[in-house]
Amino acid sequence: MELKNDTRISEFLLLGFSEEPELQPFLFGFFLCMYLVTILGNLLIILAVSSDSHLHTPMYFFLANLSFVEICFISTTVPKMLMNIHAKKKVITYKSCIMQMYFFILFVGLDNFLLTVMAYDRFMAICNPLHYMVIMNPGLCGLLVLVSWVVSVLHSLLQTLMVLRLSFCTEVEIPHFFCELNQVIQVACSDTFLNNMVMYLATVLLAGGPLAGVLYSYSKIVSSIRKIQSAQGKYKAFSTCASHLSVVSLFYCTGLGVYLSSAATQSSHSSAEASVMYTVVTPMLNPFIYSLRNRDIKRVLNVFFRRKP
Repeated sequence: MELKNDTRISEFLLLGFSEEPELQPFLFGFFLCMYLVTILGNLLIILAVSSDSHLHTPMYFFLANLSFVEICFISTTVPKMLMNIHAKKKVITYKSCIMQMYFFILFVGLDNFLLTVMAYDRFMAICNPLHYMVIMNPGLCGLLVLVSWVVSVLHSLLQTLMVLRLSFCTEVEIPHFFCELNQVIQVACSDTFLNNMVMYLATVLLAGGPLAGVLYSYSKIVSSIRKIQSAQGKYKAFSTCASHLSVVSLFYCTGLGVYLSSAATQSSHSSAEASVMYTVVTPMLNPFIYSLRNRDIKRVLNVFFRRKP
C-alpha cells in the first residue's frame, strides 16, 4: 500500500518497549511504582526546604526548584505510557504528541540549566565564601531561575514550531514510549534537514555550554579544596557539593549513554530502554541522593516524620 503524504495526521502509534501481553502488567506496576516514588521523594524535598527556615539559602532554593522540575519532567511521559499500557492502546493524538514533546524539551532543558546554576552556586560558596551571601542574594537567585525558564521555553517553542512545519505519512509508528524529538523528526515524510541542523546546533549550544560551565566550576572547586590544609576542612568543603556532583554525573552520564546506545545500535527498543535511565530513573534517584548525603535534609525529614499529631 502506498503511503500518502498527510500534513493533517490525527494520531501516532507509540510502540513502547514490548508487544508481549504477559509483560504488560509487570511494566505497568514497575513504572507506576517508580513514578509514585519520584513524585513523593521530590515533594518531600520541596516540603523540607519550604518548612525549615534554616534551609532558606540559595543552595536549597535551587534544589527545591530542581525537585519541582523533576516532578514535571517525569509527568510528561510516564502517565501517558501507563494509560496506554492499561488501556492496551498505543495511540497518541497529534496534538498530544506535540504538547508532550514541547514540555519534555522544556523540562529537560530546565534540568540542565538548574544543574549548571547549582554548580555556580557551589563555586561561589567554596571559592568565594566571604562574599557568597552578598553575591548570591535573593534577587540574583530569582533572576538565574527566571533566565533558565525563559531560555528553556524559547528553545522548546522553537523546536516545536520546527516540527509543526513537517508533514507526516499515514499510520506513523514512533519506536519509543513517548514523543521524543529525534524520533518524531525521523518518521516525517518531508525534508528534515533544517530540523536536524537546528536540533544539533541547539544541543551543542544549550547542552555543551552548560556542561562546560559545570566542568569549569568544579575544576575551580577542586583547586580551592586542594589548597585547604586540614583534612577536616577538605571533607567539609567537598561534602557541600558531593550531592550535586552525584546528580550532575548521573544526569550527563545517562544522557550520554542514551546517545551512544542509539548511535551504536539500530534497535529502536534498545534506544527506548536506554531512555528510561534519564527520563525515569534519574528523577527518581535525585531525592535519595540529596536526602542520604545531606545532613540538613535528613535532619528536617527526621523531625517531620517524628512529629506527633
